Amino acid sequence: MTKQLKNIKPVDTGSLVDKVEVRLLAFFKENNLKPGDAIPKELDFAESLGVSRTVVREALLRLRTLGLVESKKHRGMILKQPDIINNFERIMDPTLLGEDTLKQLFEFRLILEMGMADFLFENRTQKNMEELEEIVVTEEATDTGKIRFTLDREVAFHGKLYQISKNETLQRFQGLLLPVFEYVYLKETKNTNLDEYHYTKGTFVTHRMLLDNLKVGTPETFRNAMRRHLEPHFDHILKKG
Repeated sequence: MTKQLKNIKPVDTGSLVDKVEVRLLAFFKENNLKPGDAIPKELDFAESLGVSRTVVREALLRLRTLGLVESKKHRGMILKQPDIINNFERIMDPTLLGEDTLKQLFEFRLILEMGMADFLFENRTQKNMEELEEIVVTEEATDTGKIRFTLDREVAFHGKLYQISKNETLQRFQGLLLPVFEYVYLKETKNTNLDEYHYTKGTFVTHRMLLDNLKVGTPETFRNAMRRHLEPHFDHILKKG
């Protein structure tokens, strides 16, 4: 009677792929490779590392997904300048992120708003001041007298501020973080009436006030004004976070 044998369990290559991925990154650094430089073929890597081409291919696929490598016709695989924002864009859906991550992104946007004052004053021009004026005038034309943080108003005004900073990465982050900002704030304070919020200086700093400050103030006075503009959000995070 033939003995019934149990099936042999497959080897877990997951950790091996992880190790190869780390080793490939180390290889790029050790050889001071830059974007546009060609890298060895899969077979060469496999032979040097003592692993199968399948493992190398999986590791390279991960790097391709991150935007670190790409295939070029007649050249093979080359290093690529990664688009770090693109990787964020793939997962930056507020409904898919955990509460702790959302809270930290919420805080991150507040930090960005407070940190760009010097760049705004350095790069402001008459043209972008006029464009900000148009945004504020349009907002005031539909003003109800209520204190409201709405996505369309925030995108228009704060988005223009980010453009004035001339930092492209910051501009792209703005598009990602504003929906998160609104999602978290509205979710956590849906029963809060901002018109009843007690501001430390007595009044809410509007976009008009921020614009006027940007015209005649200093980076320091603008930071103070922006802090007051965002005060309910800071208060919510720092006291209840």
